[in-house]
Amino acid sequence: MAEVHGKRAQEIEALRLGVELGMTLIDTAEMYGEGASEELIAEALGPERDRLFLVSKVYPHNASRRGVVEACERSLKRLKADHLDLYLLHWRGSVPLEETVAGFEELRRSGKIRHWGVSNFDTDDMEELFDVEGGTNCATNQVLYNVTRRGPEYDLIPWMIERRMPLMAYSPIEQGRLPKAGILPIIGRHHGASPYQIALAWLLQKPGIIAIPKASSPAHVRDNQRALEIQLSPEELNAIDAEFPPPKRKRPLEMI
Repeated sequence: MAEVHGKRAQEIEALRLGVELGMTLIDTAEMYGEGASEELIAEALGPERDRLFLVSKVYPHNASRRGVVEACERSLKRLKADHLDLYLLHWRGSVPLEETVAGFEELRRSGKIRHWGVSNFDTDDMEELFDVEGGTNCATNQVLYNVTRRGPEYDLIPWMIERRMPLMAYSPIEQGRLPKAGILPIIGRHHGASPYQIALAWLLQKPGIIAIPKASSPAHVRDNQRALEIQLSPEELNAIDAEFPPPKRKRPLEMI
């Protein structure tokens, strides 16, 4: 969001509608529009801060102990907020995890963040993180996960479930690139829903998964909200598995 000036009013309306409908987790990052997305959120939702669960992310090159603190303070200034509910390392870079975790823990002690986590970490990255002092305080891992990209189910999701850690699924409808034919539209017709709503409902029925679909228009917000009402049957879930089978071997974690 906030990258096309002509869409600003529509994006603000979408954010406000989403919160009105109860979708109060707002995910952003310093990378999005180089801070412009955070500024848009402040403009749209400043008075609603107490209702929001605000999530932002730090660039890997800003993730040194001092750098992560300074980056967080810049994000807070753009968001016009006194704290983040969750702060994530956007992806793994060259800065040692020990430094990033130390910065996150400093932010947590000072009250500038409530929780911290990571994004785009595979299972071996998570294991390495947990070996770092304070690493077990990681609250979540945000990764690419949807019906067409099920690689995390092989080992990453079981690893996280074992540690009672939720997974945040980004691009839950594959940025609108889901197949236009096949089982998703067939099931969609049964529910009076689009294939995208079926794919989102599929994710929402999974325990321990937080889906964060982008919605930059009010109509898109309402479409996403409708997915919460769809309950897929065991037969429908099996049909989805047949067309989009779960992984039978380890796959490297995908990113977009």
